[in-house]
Amino acid sequence: MSERDANGTAWGGEAHDTAGPSSGSEPAGAPEAAPGPTALPAGGEADRFLVVIPTYNEADNLPRLIPRVLEQDPRIDVLVVDDASPDGTGDVADALGARYAPRVHVLHRTQKDGLGRAYLAGFRWGLARPEYRLFFEMDADFSHAPEALPAFIEKAGEVDVVVGSRYVGGRVTVINWEISRLLISLFGSWYARTITGLPVRDATGGFNCFRREVLATLDLDRIESNGYSFQIELKYRAWRRGFALAEIPIVFAERESGESKMSKRIVREAVWRVWRLRLLDLFGRL
Repeated sequence: MSERDANGTAWGGEAHDTAGPSSGSEPAGAPEAAPGPTALPAGGEADRFLVVIPTYNEADNLPRLIPRVLEQDPRIDVLVVDDASPDGTGDVADALGARYAPRVHVLHRTQKDGLGRAYLAGFRWGLARPEYRLFFEMDADFSHAPEALPAFIEKAGEVDVVVGSRYVGGRVTVINWEISRLLISLFGSWYARTITGLPVRDATGGFNCFRREVLATLDLDRIESNGYSFQIELKYRAWRRGFALAEIPIVFAERESGESKMSKRIVREAVWRVWRLRLLDLFGRL
């Protein structure tokens, strides 16, 4: 489906529960705890779930991914956020939007502008539509299995943020990763936990589910991260606002086709960004 906004942009297992900050270990200036989540309705078309999928050069993957996502639950809709992919991903997404209308939507952005900003644009699009109760982050390259979505939906009836974790229960559930990348990921999550106190094992993971109340409460304009650290910042801000987090196990597979978007610049941003988050929190400016 296609629309246009005021700016002329074309729109088209085992679980680990974590409550909000505890009094024994919380950083100074902790905000008041958010109210506990209420159970989601078992069904009904009035309540929809939005899977936000940022894309850049994913034309080969989308036609296979979208139907697998939609078949997981009749309440699921998809928003593809494409950053003017030169391989024609935006056109492929438009065709899928027409084929699977009204459940597939497309947001065309004019340039490659980073993962974080793509997700924020998708969240704002969904928040403008009151029918969406759950918001998902999901990669377009099949590293996140669509078949895991029902487990996220079920767990979201108990907590505010569901984190798809590669490191729950002492296990590492990744497939076809080089040891160097695995070590970077493990160190990144440990580093973020140590500095911020964020109580999740997979702080950098990108397969997540947020209840509408979480995103509506956060000031999305204050989120600064745009790369690897975006996932850390989003979880941290939710946790510091008192929302309850839980991790569920997922299997993360290396992308089936195309090129990874990971870069040294993204890693460097994460290294200093967690310190900035911690300092902002300490001074009550988060």
